Amino acid sequence: MLKPHAYYHPDTSGKTLFLSLQKPFVHGTAFAFLPLNHCKPCSSSLSKSTGRRGFKARFVPNKIKATLESSTATDDAVVDVGSVVKASVTVQQTAGLLSNLGFERGLDDIQDLLGKSLLLELVSAELDPKTGQEKTIKSYAHRVKQEGDDVTYEADFKVGPGFGELGAVLVENEHHKEMFVTEIVLEGFNYSNLITVTCNSWVEPKSVDPQKRIFFTHKSYLPSQTPSGLKRLRKEDLVELRGNGKGERKKSDRIYDYAVYNDLGNPDSDPSLKRPVLGGNKQFPYPRRCRTGRPPCKTDPESESRSNFFYVPRDEEFSAVKEKSFSSTTLYSVAHALVPSLETAIVDKHLGFPYFTAIDLLFKEGFPLPPMEGFWKSLLPRLIKAISTNTSALRFEPPETMERDSFFWFRDEEFARQTLAGINPYPLQLVTEWPIKSKLDPEIYGDPVSAISKECVEHQIRGYMTLEEALEQKKLFVLDYYDLLLPYVKEVRELPGTTLYGSRALFFLDPDEALRPLAIELARPPMDGKPMWRDVFRPSWHSSSDWLWRLAKAHLLAHDSCYHQLVSHWLRTHCCTEPYIIATHRQLSAMHPIYRLLHPHFRYTMEINALAREFLISAGGIIESCFSPGKYSVEICSIAYKLQWRFDHQALPADLISRGMAVEDPDAPHGLRLTIKDYPFANDGLVLWDILKEWVSDYVNHYYPNASLVASDEELQAWWTEIRTVGHGDKKDEPWWPVLKTPEDLIQIITTIAWVASGHHASVNFGQYAFAGYFPSRPTTARKNMPTEEATEKDWEFFMKKPEVFLLMCFPSQIQATTVMAILDVLSNHSPGEEYLGENAEAAWAENPVIKAAFEKFNGRLKELDGIIDERNANKDLQNRNGAGIMPYEFLKPFSKPGVTGKGVPYSISI
Repeated sequence: MLKPHAYYHPDTSGKTLFLSLQKPFVHGTAFAFLPLNHCKPCSSSLSKSTGRRGFKARFVPNKIKATLESSTATDDAVVDVGSVVKASVTVQQTAGLLSNLGFERGLDDIQDLLGKSLLLELVSAELDPKTGQEKTIKSYAHRVKQEGDDVTYEADFKVGPGFGELGAVLVENEHHKEMFVTEIVLEGFNYSNLITVTCNSWVEPKSVDPQKRIFFTHKSYLPSQTPSGLKRLRKEDLVELRGNGKGERKKSDRIYDYAVYNDLGNPDSDPSLKRPVLGGNKQFPYPRRCRTGRPPCKTDPESESRSNFFYVPRDEEFSAVKEKSFSSTTLYSVAHALVPSLETAIVDKHLGFPYFTAIDLLFKEGFPLPPMEGFWKSLLPRLIKAISTNTSALRFEPPETMERDSFFWFRDEEFARQTLAGINPYPLQLVTEWPIKSKLDPEIYGDPVSAISKECVEHQIRGYMTLEEALEQKKLFVLDYYDLLLPYVKEVRELPGTTLYGSRALFFLDPDEALRPLAIELARPPMDGKPMWRDVFRPSWHSSSDWLWRLAKAHLLAHDSCYHQLVSHWLRTHCCTEPYIIATHRQLSAMHPIYRLLHPHFRYTMEINALAREFLISAGGIIESCFSPGKYSVEICSIAYKLQWRFDHQALPADLISRGMAVEDPDAPHGLRLTIKDYPFANDGLVLWDILKEWVSDYVNHYYPNASLVASDEELQAWWTEIRTVGHGDKKDEPWWPVLKTPEDLIQIITTIAWVASGHHASVNFGQYAFAGYFPSRPTTARKNMPTEEATEKDWEFFMKKPEVFLLMCFPSQIQATTVMAILDVLSNHSPGEEYLGENAEAAWAENPVIKAAFEKFNGRLKELDGIIDERNANKDLQNRNGAGIMPYEFLKPFSKPGVTGKGVPYSISI
């Protein structure tokens, strides 16, 4: 518990002048830190007949002069106690704060008038050398002004020369409502005229949380270097953030703890909404989420009950203090207003689009909506257009890809190009063995040898080389979702309105360095008494075969969309980052340099993840309703985590090497030689990786000049241990986890985490509307089986007569397509307050000259990258980023203006 501490001042004569804080004190005057019975202009003797010394006080501007008295003394001894320090506290007005009306608002106004809104306590970095106690000074802050949303409170302190350097400020909220404190600025310290303490934190009323909030100054310390006056506060702050693992979390809590994903289902509402627990078991391993402590479901004790409140630690919830267009606010609006309106407007949820021109109308005339409140419409101006006073329409902006080439989605070369320069550049891998084989049990899933034969390949690449030459020269590549999806085909096909295959697509890199699709394999395992079915589809000049190829592409792209959203995007960035955030707050003090390095990479992520659990990946949510695997979507995500995820492979260079897309080469740029030279994601990503790693190296090496400091840092070691054994505890025994013994180890770990939150997420997120906004380009589900799979004569006849209609029937329904398009529009959007990588330095970085210089170099190199990407996009020899109708590759351009721009790399997973 935080305890009140007295301020001791050693006087110049070696005697101790004690200024008690055990009695009430006067606010806002020069008497602020003398007891009330000593705040009189006359003397007040502390000795009577005993002859003990007392003191009397007299006051002059900016100083307190105390006179020691003795029964034998005839002259006053004058001691300089110090000078006035003024503190200015900025509180940001938010919905539910100072603008509220009602009884509590009235009480808070009275507190403001009385000058007792905030109690501040300055804490010295060092203990008193004589008493060994903490040195603190208290004062009430009173409200002085409001400018826009910022309310300013001020307090005055009398700080003696023996106080030393400021280490922290404690804040107690005397209001009845929480406050969002942005910063505290102190002016008048002898050693520094102006000190800013950055807060950006919710401070709960004392009645809700009696613990005083601790805000450390910007100076960073390793645990072993913590000043004596801050050691207790450092430990107590971490203890409070960890909690005790008990009880249901309240909105006001700041507790970070772990739980498994057992809150995606809702069996108490409907037995069909029961979902398996992800994490904590061998069948479905998964990263941990933030613990909420809600009671278990009545019908399924292993599942946590759901409510309208999804807890995140209070300081992770930023939407209330951001612009109305802050991404999480807009995402919430789509889920809670727009999607229900669509469901009302589209009665038949299975109804598809009758013609391709009907799809085009979504961008021209829009989709009529039932009446909506003006509040919701104001939050979605890109999507909801007013037709008349009482009528609105959902009208989409044409994606940039469609604007450049309305037939882009139809072309095979674009299908192949997007594996290198689209929104899912991670799954493509080099073929190193032939034939391609499944690792699934053949007794259950059939022949493991791929149906794509040598003859099939050589027929497609005839005139170029043989299959053996193509393998030797590293010219064959594959998108392989076969083993991940085939085990779920039977279960998914039992769901209405969807179907599934195990799938893979084979590509060939021709002599012009252009990637060409060769074949798509679709397979159904033995099921329902039927033998295994599979077929291989190829580009063709024959009409029937060509339409079958287009249908096969639709299935493969639906699988790729599923993998992109569930694995490349959700799992590898959002989901796997949450344990890093929790461990960082639980084990690294806010004054730890690594905490301060990582913190900007973690902003907003937990709030966005909570929204995802609420309506995106939940039972019956948008993913289940609109993507091929339906209710098995997140199960498949868990299997991908089990089979594919490794922390060390989240580093971009290691990822490329593991997929055969690069090999180590000390003479090549970035130490890697790419297998495909024109690989926009890898080319730009490696430059960004190197820039990021250089910044992390400069930072880490400043605080850890030798390995012993890494090994002896108990907070750092506890942090890395908790990430491995708790946050990703289902993989704690894997041999690939990096050790943490040296600064080089730490640099690699931190760079990997920072890359995932910035470059990786940006590359798979902000181009979603551009490439999938026109949904035939990347359908999220396929609703009809291939007509060659045991088709009836009637089915085949329908396909032969109306292949275009058959394809439209395979595409997502109207409600599925428009829902996903609206979500992707929001996910691709940068809010006006977006915080881009390396754009602005954190306050703690800017105050350290070495770190400030390193950051300025970081910022400069990012600006250089911006120019490098422009030059590459202008290079006519780079056909994957330059050409007629081709969208340039800009996903890793560091900076962007607000909106749907297809560029910009934020620090964190902010949407």
